[in-house]
Amino acid sequence: MLDIRFIRENPEVVEEALKNRHAKWDLKAFQELDATRRETIQQVETLKAERNSVSKQIGQMMREGKKDEAEEIKIHMREVGDQIADLDGKLSDIEAQLTTLTYSIPNIPGENTPVGDDENDNPEVRRWGTPRTFDFEAKPHWDLGPELGIIDFERGVKLAHSRFYALRGAGARLERALINFMLNTHLDKGMTEWWVPALANKETLTGTGQLPKFEEDLFRTTEGLYLIPTAEVMLTNLHSGEILDEENLPMRYCAYTPCFREEAGSAGRDTRGIIRVHQFDKVEMVRFATPDNSDAELEDMTRCAEDVLQKLELPYRVISLCTGDIGFSARQTYDLEVWLPSYNAYKEISSCSNCGDFQARRANIKYVDADGKKHLAHTLNGSGLAVGRTMAAVIENYQNADGSITVPEVLRPYMGCDVIKG
Repeated sequence: MLDIRFIRENPEVVEEALKNRHAKWDLKAFQELDATRRETIQQVETLKAERNSVSKQIGQMMREGKKDEAEEIKIHMREVGDQIADLDGKLSDIEAQLTTLTYSIPNIPGENTPVGDDENDNPEVRRWGTPRTFDFEAKPHWDLGPELGIIDFERGVKLAHSRFYALRGAGARLERALINFMLNTHLDKGMTEWWVPALANKETLTGTGQLPKFEEDLFRTTEGLYLIPTAEVMLTNLHSGEILDEENLPMRYCAYTPCFREEAGSAGRDTRGIIRVHQFDKVEMVRFATPDNSDAELEDMTRCAEDVLQKLELPYRVISLCTGDIGFSARQTYDLEVWLPSYNAYKEISSCSNCGDFQARRANIKYVDADGKKHLAHTLNGSGLAVGRTMAAVIENYQNADGSITVPEVLRPYMGCDVIKG
């Protein structure tokens, strides 16, 4: 959520940002509502000032015995009171419309975010590792997993619906191994682990920007709660409505959660395998920082995600998302893309973003500095990593000619074996 005063005073900046994002937002409607709101507030304040002044006059008249004159003025003041009530109702309606508008405007891209139209304009920052060359016909994970008996797509669909799957035996163990390995890797870097609910209320999802704009992407329960699309929602809102102490910043959190997404609008995309599904596991990183150090925290958080891939020895690249591809709440984002032989391409496995004060303004997250002044905190989030996509990458990159899968060295203490065989 952007500061209303910023939008009012910098319409050209907002228009340029919207243009670069290819986002539609009614700036004119905002300006008209904002002007009407300020005018209405002025009218209310003028009438209230008149009422307060005249109330004192009435009291003086009553003391002086001018009861009839006072009664006439009281009749007029009742009319003034009705006008104030009408204007208060109008003001409430205007502010509701402004809130709806401001909740739908995306964040302003930061100066480090490249300008571009879409994913084709995302510059590559760096890459690590060399994609493996196979001396046999490599298989995609959606074939190899079922052949080994570790991924069961048919039973996943039978139990739930399309884009669900079940893991069996070494597949289930590999998922659990990856989760524990990722968490331990982040904990070794000083992050604090949380275990949070998988259901969130409307206020929580509004705080991080999923609501109201992206409700169609969420699964909703009959009680009005939502299945979380990412642990970012919960970790960020742990401090909603709170005032943090600057000396405790940055605060670095991580958590494992299942994640649930409708994947609305993704029909036909990545329909095979476990790349784009309705339920998946993810280890998430969230940070709270000051404006002075949030850019450095983004770089560090991205390196933490990279460290997981490097320890797994999976080739990847880092790209910087351009203005036309960056997420709604983000001001700057790095995507990590892992090499998947089945696609003969790099596929996203982590997205690390600096949201500036965009989420903090929505969720009312502040910090107090050494001088006692309060400021909006900066929030950051990043996948560390998406577990299902990591599993797919391990299966495909570590497959052998006999159909087995070599277990990455760092996972062997968690798996209790060196090779996964059928």
